[in-house]
Amino acid sequence: MTNPQVRRFALAVALFLAVNLRAQDAPKETPKEAKAAAPAPKSKAGKKLLSALDTQRVNPVAGGAAELSPDGSRVAYTVNTASLDDGKEWKTLTQVWIVPAAGGPTRQITRGEKNATAPQWSPDGKTLAFLTERGKDSKEGEQQVWFLYADGGEAWQATTHKGGVRDFEFSPDGKKLLFLAADQPSKEEEERKKLKDDTLVIDHDIRMTHLWLFDIEKREEKRLTEGAFTVSDAHWSPDGSRISYTANPTPKADDNGLDDVWILTLAGGEKKKLLSAPGASHSARWSRDGNWIAFTGEAIPSAPVQTHLFVIAASGGAPRKLTASFTLDAGAPVWSADGKTIYFDANDREAMELFAADVATGAVKPVTRKGSVTPIAAVNRDGKFAVGGFAEGARPEEIARIDLPAGGVTRLSDHNAWLDDYALGSVEVVRWKSKDGTEVEGVLTKPVDYDPAKKYPLLLNPHGGPTSASLAAFNSQAQAFAANGYLVLQPNFRGSTGKGEAFKQANKNTWGLGDYEDCITGVQSLVDRGVADGKRLGAVGWSYGGYMTMWILTQTDMFKAVSPGAGLSNIYSMYSQNDIQRYLRWFYSDQAPWDNLLLYWDRSPMKYIKDVKTPAMIVHGQADTRVPIAQAQEFYRGLLENNVPVELVVYPRENHGFTEPRHRMDRMQRYLYFFGKYLENPPLTEPKQ
Repeated sequence: MTNPQVRRFALAVALFLAVNLRAQDAPKETPKEAKAAAPAPKSKAGKKLLSALDTQRVNPVAGGAAELSPDGSRVAYTVNTASLDDGKEWKTLTQVWIVPAAGGPTRQITRGEKNATAPQWSPDGKTLAFLTERGKDSKEGEQQVWFLYADGGEAWQATTHKGGVRDFEFSPDGKKLLFLAADQPSKEEEERKKLKDDTLVIDHDIRMTHLWLFDIEKREEKRLTEGAFTVSDAHWSPDGSRISYTANPTPKADDNGLDDVWILTLAGGEKKKLLSAPGASHSARWSRDGNWIAFTGEAIPSAPVQTHLFVIAASGGAPRKLTASFTLDAGAPVWSADGKTIYFDANDREAMELFAADVATGAVKPVTRKGSVTPIAAVNRDGKFAVGGFAEGARPEEIARIDLPAGGVTRLSDHNAWLDDYALGSVEVVRWKSKDGTEVEGVLTKPVDYDPAKKYPLLLNPHGGPTSASLAAFNSQAQAFAANGYLVLQPNFRGSTGKGEAFKQANKNTWGLGDYEDCITGVQSLVDRGVADGKRLGAVGWSYGGYMTMWILTQTDMFKAVSPGAGLSNIYSMYSQNDIQRYLRWFYSDQAPWDNLLLYWDRSPMKYIKDVKTPAMIVHGQADTRVPIAQAQEFYRGLLENNVPVELVVYPRENHGFTEPRHRMDRMQRYLYFFGKYLENPPLTEPKQ
């Protein structure tokens, strides 16, 4: 039985005994005492160990999206909290909180059974707006803008746009809202849908998102853009006369890299593209005097090339590249009050650090050197501090204040203080040389109560992407493994970000070759150091990490068990099944599979399916659009018919990233049971399987 079933059964027995004992004046015998439950496992220091259920108790804080009040005194932000009540559907709710920027108690200001997201201060700081689905006429998935007095009180609905609002921003005078909304079906289309006359023609009748204006006092809407393009990331100029926005041909994921920044002049409705040069531009931000626009962009759309920071006169002209001598990808720009500096965060090896670019000279200097994760959200008006997030190995992301220019970081919130009662594995950066001499780094999480004199079972955990990186920050999955006695190695193999463009592009045409060797040599280095037990090795990965673990199954027998998640098994069929063909094509000589059959098939794990002997547990979301479930089914069938011990675990409703807490917990438990069986390391934190 599951835990809830056990508890309900025990409660029923207790009630039965109580009723029958009260019904007897003189019981003939005393009921036997219930057998004491086994004590929960603890660390040597007496602290709790993180279980699969505990991983769902972590409260994610969106530090990088925090909103600083106009006077710089308060920070509004969101926190996700899971409701894990027995006998009920487990849900995750997002609510808005406020914390003083100088430090002090945090305060939750939205409540209820509906999410509240995207908080934003009115220009006078008296009102806080947010998006929510609450309201008697609201429909699922249709958010509207609601207002709330910043000092508290009852919230009220502002917009009533058909289909809901996707994003919004106050005008500088606080009298209007600029908002984004998806085009809605016509009355005829709605009537056809009621009759289930809803045939779909792929790549036709795509719903675009466009700009709208809402007069708060008059409660009137006005459409600002329309046409065969979709809009995002819209912002007012400081004087309220113009609007910057990003336009893409369609909202399809494959078109995400084809973005361009446009400027709309409200008085005459004129729309002008900011740049005429090829490439992608996005994340446009106005300087506070309105004379300049900072933005980020890439020379080649939909490709793993460097993201640079640019600045251009708001009146037009040629842009200046501020990061010409900087080798990392620049995050969204944040202007200083005086317009002399632009701040941005960047993935720097296993960290995310804050940097400052001098607008006049283009010189880029680091602001933080914490070796952790420090995303920036805003800078206060006198330029003395910024607000954003801060995460490290022993703590999930929290709201933080970053002193400027010194770079000191002060944590302002602590929504995961309960973790103080838990023993966590230490997190460190490790380095080794790959087979061809390439220097590789990774994040190593050590088991709780780590003893350097012992050897431990090790789990290799390659990241997704592949254009991504594992960071030295809190990872609930790695910590649950650490609580159960595992080493977890997350390698930043070639193709990862954080080490410059050349390293990011180093796996073009070579999936499963150099990146595979980077992973294997990392594991072997820990075995050679006497840290990892070479007879108890496992691998678990998701997305591209799922591909890597599928590939590992076909290339080596050094692992005793492997669990690919959302993995790519057949790159030829994957090309047509997934939703980002441009990105995938770049890695294969910029050719489609029918123009490069041998390379696509040669890099596919399915080609080598008959070489697999290692037990596998394949995990996949049934509604995955990034890596459709057919990829898992194909690999499963190949292993099954070749008599390899294999399970295929499918989660209904889940897309590429899981959202349902019960599913996430179940997946974590299955990992612990699966690797516990084959790596001879039974779970400490979980009930018997």
